[in-house]
Amino acid sequence: MRAILPGPGTGAPVVLGEAPEPEPAADELVLAVEAYSVNRGETLQLAGVLPRPRPDWRPGKDVAGLVLRAAADGTGPAAGTRVVAHPPGYGWAERVAVPTRNAAELPDSVDSVTAAALPLAGITALRLLRAAGPVAGRRVLLTGASGGVGHYVTELAAASGAAVTAVCASRERGTRLPELGAVEVVTSVEDAEGPFDVALESVGGPSLSAALARTAPGGLLVWFGQAGGAPATLDFFEFFKGPAQARIAHFDYTASGPAYGDDLATLVRLVAGGRLHPEIGTVRDWSRTADVIADLRGRRIRGNAVLTVG
Repeated sequence: MRAILPGPGTGAPVVLGEAPEPEPAADELVLAVEAYSVNRGETLQLAGVLPRPRPDWRPGKDVAGLVLRAAADGTGPAAGTRVVAHPPGYGWAERVAVPTRNAAELPDSVDSVTAAALPLAGITALRLLRAAGPVAGRRVLLTGASGGVGHYVTELAAASGAAVTAVCASRERGTRLPELGAVEVVTSVEDAEGPFDVALESVGGPSLSAALARTAPGGLLVWFGQAGGAPATLDFFEFFKGPAQARIAHFDYTASGPAYGDDLATLVRLVAGGRLHPEIGTVRDWSRTADVIADLRGRRIRGNAVLTVG
């Protein structure tokens, strides 16, 4: 079958080639992929910044399409069912095996392109807000807000009653966020007027310490990424200038467990009900995957990037 493969050497990040057909375990369905989205973590793995889980690794964690073969153990959707899924990888291909616990059925009202933008970013947003605790009536600072996770967090938090201040690299990248409920969009953490009850930090480097400085006494900073690439440095004595007794929590979306089907079903229900609106910055044929990766690395895409498998 055709699949997107990691590129050789320092050339193109990926190439379209041939890969073995999936060999599903008893609890896995086989999906005919109609669309997939590209995540920043996958671009970092392709670039060698993050380690690859195994030598034969191929990217592809966010997919949507049609079930070709139901799981042999009788769990999950039947053949012919449209689903969105979050496999551990290998999804940038014509077909992929997916554990049934990581798939959710799609209604006719949610197309595959929209669904493909949901898994990693949407699951991360749901679980991040659970880690933050109740946000109704609370002031929330969100950095790195122009990506897929940021758009979902903004809309979900605002719908829950939070006053969200979103930080984006530029005004243009934050255009959609006020429509999703952000009360303010700024282009640097330093421009955000605290204090904030909750800070959700995904940039790292100086952004983390600046966000912490604007956290209220006894507040919470949840650190869920380091998109800027630079490690953060904290000064113990800076805590006494405002965020006394504040807490810093590291966040990993996989820590809540490896079953993602229930969260995917929640995201699908919200989209179908008009209560969640994926921000899809580009939709292209999968032959353009290398171009999309370059645009993501250059921060030229707002929200999610989706590729369609022809």
